[in-house]
Order: sequence, then structure tokens, then C-alpha cells
Amino acid sequence: MTESKRIMISLPNTLLQEVDHIVETEKRNRSEFIREAMKLYIRERHKIEIRETMKKGYREMGAMNLTLSEVGLDLDVYALKRYEAKLAECE
Repeated sequence: MTESKRIMISLPNTLLQEVDHIVETEKRNRSEFIREAMKLYIRERHKIEIRETMKKGYREMGAMNLTLSEVGLDLDVYALKRYEAKLAECE
């Protein structure tokens, strides 16, 4: 394990009681519990940040794709009709 630093935290008594109950049940100590809880919290925050970044990107790309499709439809109506005619000839 990497070098550890000792810190002091304050917890409401009810929260400490819950932590102590879990620690006793899982046969761990408070430090292990707090370390694991902090790691879990950080992992979840990263997941949320990634999800939000992806949502933003999808929204931006969606708007750009809509614009491109509208522009593309205006420009390629004749090409699309020719393509459909060729497909119809193959039948």
C-alpha cells in the first residue's frame, strides 16, 4: 500500500453507529470502511462526469447531424431520385 496519512473527521453519532455496525458485521475496521467508501464515491463521480460529457456530446452531434441531413437533403434530392430510379430498374 502507498504511504498513508492520518486524518481526523467528524461524523454525526447516528452515522458513526451505522458505520460501526457495518464494520463489525464485515469484520473490518473503520479506516478500511472509510477508504472503500471514498474510493466508491470517487468512481461514481467519474462515471457521472463521463455520462454528462457523453450526453452533452450526443446533444451537440445530434444538432449537427440534423443540420447536415437537412442541407444534404436539399442538395441531393435529384441524386436520390436517380438512385431510386436505378433501384426500380433492377426489380
